[in-house]
Amino acid sequence: MAFLKTQERTKERFSLLLLDLEEYYFEQHTAYHVTTSSNKERKVRGSLKVCSRSVIFDPEDVAEPILKILLRDCKKIEFVERRNLPSKEPRPSVISISCAQAIYIKESNVIAPYRNERGEKKVTFQLEGWSKTEDVVQTLLQLHRASCLEKLGDQTAMIAANLQSRLARSSFDKNCFQSVAEKPHMECAVERVTPLVSNPGHICITDESLYFQPLNGYPEHVTQIQLHRVRRIYKRRHGLRPLGLEVFCTENDFCSDIYLKFYNTADRDEIYYYIATFLENHITEHTAESYMLQWQRGHLSNYQYLLHLNNLADRSCNDLSQYPVFPWVIADYTSAQLDMTNAATFRDLSKPVGALNKERLDRLLARYRGMPEPRFMFGSHYSSPGYVLFYLVRVAPEHMLCLQNGRYDHADRMFNSIGDTWKNCLEGATDFKELIPEFYGNDCSFLENKRSLGLGRRQNGSLVGDVVVPPWASDTSDFLQKHKTALESQYVSEHLHEWIDLVFGFKQRGSEALAAHNVFHPLTYEGGIDCDSIEDPDQRIAMLTQILEFGQTPKQLFTIPHPQRITPRFHNITRSPSSNSPVSELSPVIPLIYSAASLSEESSFEDLTEESRKLAWANIGNLKPISSHKIHKEAVTGIAVTRDGAAIFSTSQDSTLKMFSKELKDFQRSMSFSNMALSSCLMLADGKTVVCSSWDNNVYFYSIPYGRRQDTLMGHDDAVSEMCWFDDRLYTASWDSTVKVWQCASDSSSSHKRSQFQLLAELEHDAGVNTIGLNPAGTLLVSGCKDGAVTIWDTSSYATHQQVHCHTGTIHHMAFSPDSRHVLSVGADSCMKVIDVQTGMVISSVKAEEEQRCFCWDGNSVLCGGQSGALLLWDLLSNTVTQRIPAHSGAVTAMWMSELCSTVITGGEDRQMILWKLQS
Repeated sequence: MAFLKTQERTKERFSLLLLDLEEYYFEQHTAYHVTTSSNKERKVRGSLKVCSRSVIFDPEDVAEPILKILLRDCKKIEFVERRNLPSKEPRPSVISISCAQAIYIKESNVIAPYRNERGEKKVTFQLEGWSKTEDVVQTLLQLHRASCLEKLGDQTAMIAANLQSRLARSSFDKNCFQSVAEKPHMECAVERVTPLVSNPGHICITDESLYFQPLNGYPEHVTQIQLHRVRRIYKRRHGLRPLGLEVFCTENDFCSDIYLKFYNTADRDEIYYYIATFLENHITEHTAESYMLQWQRGHLSNYQYLLHLNNLADRSCNDLSQYPVFPWVIADYTSAQLDMTNAATFRDLSKPVGALNKERLDRLLARYRGMPEPRFMFGSHYSSPGYVLFYLVRVAPEHMLCLQNGRYDHADRMFNSIGDTWKNCLEGATDFKELIPEFYGNDCSFLENKRSLGLGRRQNGSLVGDVVVPPWASDTSDFLQKHKTALESQYVSEHLHEWIDLVFGFKQRGSEALAAHNVFHPLTYEGGIDCDSIEDPDQRIAMLTQILEFGQTPKQLFTIPHPQRITPRFHNITRSPSSNSPVSELSPVIPLIYSAASLSEESSFEDLTEESRKLAWANIGNLKPISSHKIHKEAVTGIAVTRDGAAIFSTSQDSTLKMFSKELKDFQRSMSFSNMALSSCLMLADGKTVVCSSWDNNVYFYSIPYGRRQDTLMGHDDAVSEMCWFDDRLYTASWDSTVKVWQCASDSSSSHKRSQFQLLAELEHDAGVNTIGLNPAGTLLVSGCKDGAVTIWDTSSYATHQQVHCHTGTIHHMAFSPDSRHVLSVGADSCMKVIDVQTGMVISSVKAEEEQRCFCWDGNSVLCGGQSGALLLWDLLSNTVTQRIPAHSGAVTAMWMSELCSTVITGGEDRQMILWKLQS
């Protein structure tokens, strides 16, 4: 199983799991367990382990049991000097322990419940290096005094003082460095954390590696992690305090390479930031929002996304009180066939396990209403150390024995059947547990008793063996395969966000949790109690133990509704690209207005066009300039291209509209409507009319066939900043804080008169509107203001769909993704934001080195025009610039892309217009 892979494999039978919880292993000595029978002395050689609450003897002969004596059970521990032999040869001194009970472990070298032998007993150990005997006795006496203190808090404090003294007297052995050239940066005392175990020692971090050296030399003298191999690091909350650090050398595995607990937060943070700084060019720090974007777009599977969310929410396979939590997704464990096309096959992911059975929920709610504060609906949690080991006992029996004081659970309460466990989670009065990642992995060993463990006999007489799988699975392997398929199914993909809302999101706490029947004990929530504020040490330790054993709710990652996954629609691409495709390389990227005949003709090429776009974006870094033209006297503000690609129109702050012939490679016309700057332009679908917006508050219609102004729309009280056109409607944005919607005649052959512009709506804003955009279907409008606010409007009702204040200054440009799921915006604050249309959540935010003024994007990649004049290719999944293409000598102020994404035209403050072609 995943966390077992982190356990060091040694030939020793001894394991830190033989210690009690919260116990430390301090030192070991080669020794003999001496017994006397019929005046005959018998010696068994082995290793004597001195631990903070016990002494353990691990014999070399595996036929002999491991012997454990709890220090609190000791009546007397003494150093005994034995009489010399008749030959006057000195006899070694021994350690004599009188105790009330002894514990025998792994008898006959079998993992089984411990055997406790009660009654007065005298045990004798002889050290092989017997000169140290007296020192070891003094150590045992000191630890014995700690174990016998009346208050648990005093015991813990005395043991902690002993540990800190040992750590202070030792240091990291720098002879362990891999290279003599390594330069140490920092060294400090830590504990290495593995499930149920903490092992104290020292770490040393150099300019090449992170080293951990355990105080006791177990299980190996030193662990090394090369810094160039590190892929992810996470700060962790350990024991409710911000002291943990987890290091991963893999990208998608949820099993880390090392988990460290520091003694103070400052040391933890220094190591964290040192590694992060060292690796800043090698790894990307991911957020919940960036992973969400990858998952939404299908770049992460449901399984991978849940692993990443667990990681970000402090869940670790090294901490059983915060083990990764996964949902039950199937509700049918009785059918012979699993029908994944039937919604009834699946569990309702919008409800917690405790709310799936209405009758049980009604009883719980009745109890909740009569409960004094603090009230809670469920008396147990959905994830706890006991539940994790309930599932994993067949592969982690020693962990179960460690957690339960050397015993397994009753055979009938074991994990015997998947169907029975689900039934109990639905009907049991106190059983609300979810699943763990192993249920969606590839290793089925946790479902099989391959080691023939003696896990007990059930009331029906049968031995606890393999887990019984549902009828629809032929064996455990088939079960896992189908279970994984169910997790990635269409139904789960469409509803997983609802479960995320409950466990990691906005329904985890407060009134939303109450409405969703998702209220657990207050102590399970992060920040539910400050243990450091409890002055009584006994109460503090008892409270901490209770919280860790009960289970903890993950850290809350989202505070607003989580967006739904974009479920894929598959197209069968049956045609290969044709050179006689009627779609011009210079046709507009924004869907415009076509006649019914042309629409039907275009739709036959839908798959081909989409495939060509994907191919183009995959190679967008191969854009090459084919020509540049300085045809304006001021910055270029807008670019429009005719349907056949023959003519390019551009507007400028020099107040002119210019027409450039692609064939003649020269500008042919120049038109000025007023002495004020023109801010944007667009081409109507008829290919005969160019519409221009101006800082003089007007919109101008220019007829290409007649070469003159056709009409003027005087619609605003301040500069018109940008326009959109869809289905006979013109949308105009202005610095007068409005967006106006006009009904216009689309037939350019008619003589446009101002009376034919009907004002349909006026959308009010709190600040000047600088940019607007329509989604491809024309159903949503997005507006960006000078105060940094983004507003999404419904174009049928003109109601506000979402409003997000996400920039700290003017928004330069924004646009919907091709699937209308997201809006990308860039602003004067140099930030690039991706907003989820459904929820209004900012799911990705990146601060660029310079302002981005304009862009084109496909939903994943962005081609940006920057303030410096360069074109930047951004990968939104990693929030990194993947390519920088030199372009203009001033800011890039306008950008246009063809429908097939193979041609780009840019305009800049340098008054130039550059034509770019995608090189194959």
